[in-house]
Amino acid sequence: MFGLSALFLARFQFAFTVGFHIVFPAFSIGLAAYLAVLEGLWLKTGRSAYLDLFKYWLKIFSVVFAMGVVSGLVMSYEFGTNWSQFSQKAGPILGPMLAYEVMTAFFLEAGFLGVMMFGLNRVGKGLHFGATCMVSIGTLISMTWILASNSWMQTPQGYIIDEATGRFLPGNWWQIIFNPSFPFRLVHMGLAAFLSVAFIVAGVAGWHLLKARREGRQASEQVRLMFSMAMWMAAIVAPVQFLAGDTQGLNTLEYQPAKIAAMEGDWDSEGRAPEILFGIPDMENETTHYKVQIPLLGSLILTHSLDGKVPGLKDYPKDLRPYSPLLFFSFRIMIALGSLMVLVGLWSLFLRWKGSLYDNAMLHRVALWMSPAGFVALLCGWITTEVGRQPFTVYGLLKTSDSVSQIALPSMATSMIAFVIVYFIVFAGGITILLRSFAQEPHPGEEGPSEHEPQMSAGTTQVSHHPHNAGLAE
Repeated sequence: MFGLSALFLARFQFAFTVGFHIVFPAFSIGLAAYLAVLEGLWLKTGRSAYLDLFKYWLKIFSVVFAMGVVSGLVMSYEFGTNWSQFSQKAGPILGPMLAYEVMTAFFLEAGFLGVMMFGLNRVGKGLHFGATCMVSIGTLISMTWILASNSWMQTPQGYIIDEATGRFLPGNWWQIIFNPSFPFRLVHMGLAAFLSVAFIVAGVAGWHLLKARREGRQASEQVRLMFSMAMWMAAIVAPVQFLAGDTQGLNTLEYQPAKIAAMEGDWDSEGRAPEILFGIPDMENETTHYKVQIPLLGSLILTHSLDGKVPGLKDYPKDLRPYSPLLFFSFRIMIALGSLMVLVGLWSLFLRWKGSLYDNAMLHRVALWMSPAGFVALLCGWITTEVGRQPFTVYGLLKTSDSVSQIALPSMATSMIAFVIVYFIVFAGGITILLRSFAQEPHPGEEGPSEHEPQMSAGTTQVSHHPHNAGLAE
């Protein structure tokens, strides 16, 4: 597929670091919103179980937020060390947008995080709820700026190219920020974060429901409540996510048809095209082997018309084609997991109607097994999005090969090995802490994070704190 080169290692290094990183900001986005909902419901109803769940998940949020900051810090340096040409040429556009993120989202998160974490018994209830909401809004604003930046790289507009330097200069900031793919990707990513956290919450609740069953007792009110809330989220958001994905697909077909062709494993453009459910794309022989397909469905899904024309990879020069095998399978894994989430949500509605939501052990086991499904689907979607843009960093304008720094292969290999070792050590510890926290059942009188325990400060470079930071080189 790729020869071993400094370019390949630079791409792999960025993919490796952002692959670890993206999970934690998405977790923070969804969990911050969940915390705001829990505290709001406690204030409205006075039901102590909501407060117990708020404190329980607040402890987990502190770990997740810290891991998001730590994992993203490295990427800031990679822009300067590995991707200096990209930074130089695209910096006049992407730099200000990342600065806007710091001036808006960072101030909210850094300013109110301490109050949210440790101020419940120190400030008024209304003020504390306001701080929680500000942190949640901050994560959403940060996601908005990062996705605006990344979406501009997918569907660039509003720029001027300096003929002397080849740099992208801002011509119309409104067009730059609200580029054609941005609204669709913003909705899709936001729903993905909420859905991923819903299935984590459902998995934790499922574990404790099964444990209570094994011990011959009824699960606590807190466990049943968070399972119910997670299943409502799955039942409502998972189908909506499919609709959001469909609109993004239509947008991608319009602006990045080569990506669609690679995702579908289609080589020849045709109308009334079938949908390939399974196959093995062959880049060298320009075909997809062992196809299992449904007639007409490809055109119907992609164009909403049986006669719609679907693009093929042969329409594009070989050196401008995304790598179809990776896109083909990552896209299908994402769709398969999304379909399972919809089925779990519908199943929970049926059991809720029957009055057996908390008694069906099979649903609880499925919820436990599927707890990481949202994040796996999110990673597959990110791979599909970013690999599908190749061989460009700025789609159609700046190639990845022209974006990399002039770094020797041994130096790149050394840093790659160091990153792999450090990341696995650090994140093995972080995941262990999270799993131990999940294993503890929320209970009445739950305590929040201790103000005497060291916590990661939010005051770390915010450029790489949130998902889809640049998606340069996967």
